[in-house]
Amino acid sequence: MFFSIIIPLYNRPQEIDELLYSLTLQTYTQFEVLVIEDGSANDAREIVEGYQDKLDVRYYFKKNEGQGFTRNYAFKLAKGDYFIMFDSDCLIPSDYLEIVQRHLLKYQLDTYGGPDTAHASFTPIQKAISYSMTSPFTTGGIRGNKKRLGGAFHPRSFNMGISRKVWESTNGFILTRLGEDIEFSIRIQSMGFKSGLIPDAIVYHKRRTDFKQFYKQLHFFGRARINIYTFFPSQLKAVHFFPALFTLFIIFTVLANAFSLKLAEICNFLIALYILLLFFHSWNANKSAKVAFLSIVAAFVQLIAYGLGFMQDFWKRIILKHS
Repeated sequence: MFFSIIIPLYNRPQEIDELLYSLTLQTYTQFEVLVIEDGSANDAREIVEGYQDKLDVRYYFKKNEGQGFTRNYAFKLAKGDYFIMFDSDCLIPSDYLEIVQRHLLKYQLDTYGGPDTAHASFTPIQKAISYSMTSPFTTGGIRGNKKRLGGAFHPRSFNMGISRKVWESTNGFILTRLGEDIEFSIRIQSMGFKSGLIPDAIVYHKRRTDFKQFYKQLHFFGRARINIYTFFPSQLKAVHFFPALFTLFIIFTVLANAFSLKLAEICNFLIALYILLLFFHSWNANKSAKVAFLSIVAAFVQLIAYGLGFMQDFWKRIILKHS
């Protein structure tokens, strides 16, 4: 099996350097790499070309269109039997392709996704954000959960693969951002293709480097969920409302304390219990009190940012019927 690894890139030359280096260590070597620069002002041409003696890598520069259409651009150029998508802020374990190739041959999946985790080299904030986005105590843990509380498993494009047949049948992404990978995954499954999670196909995903960037990203994710609803109403599950309900609960708790309501003590107790749960679970997972403390901040940023984005577009697009 020959893989085409597709990496959209926008103003992140340092990240692509680290990602390409991790690909030079793969134990399975039947693959090419396509790096598509999406109209970056700070391009990575020299960095990518520096790997041409170590990888079968090609570099392309195109006008800025967003990551969905940038991946479509790469699909048209890819030579592989199977296309694998990574975000530029990922590091890939050396046995990743070997694991994927073995799993695909055994289960004949048309599309797959894999989970993400933190690398030992990540900063404490990056580890905390990774914890928040993969924890069973936030909605982030749903994506890689075999029980799939949010419905059928939908691969995400930071760690996702599709067969050439899927590309030829779907013509790729119809959205370029705002939930483009979820829409694509749902559409693939609706066409009868076989999809699955490969639990051991893990990538180290850096995500954002500070909480301000993380807030903006998760606010965007909340809005994206409503965008997906406009295409597939049945895919809006009860669990997707949790961040919004959590956000409203936090607002109510602040007001209850401000006005000395009797319910304030109960609300404070529940929040304290949740904080302790996050702290000790993250401490056990990361073996660091500092990361555990930052994980509390990350979880609250994640849930509130997603909740506000979700409520904003729910009100605008579903209640008010604005496009």
